[in-house]
Amino acid sequence: MSVEERVKRIIADQFRVKPEDLKPETSFTKDLMAESIDTVELLAALEEEFGFEIPDEDAEKNQTVGQAIEYMKRKVAEKEKKGG
Repeated sequence: MSVEERVKRIIADQFRVKPEDLKPETSFTKDLMAESIDTVELLAALEEEFGFEIPDEDAEKNQTVGQAIEYMKRKVAEKEKKGG
């Protein structure tokens, strides 16, 4: 399963939507009605799935599904480069 598929599956599970309904431009706050607790739970699920911590300041920059996917792809690539 690709990073994109894994991220979409986690987001879909957290917000009780279908992964295929998630578009790159889907906003966590506007479209998925995310509240702060939802964001915390999503971060925890992503950290658990991928095995690394996501700093709060990075999380705040990811406002859409597409931004979150691109961020996770970058972090996974960095982790793999470091041999982790």
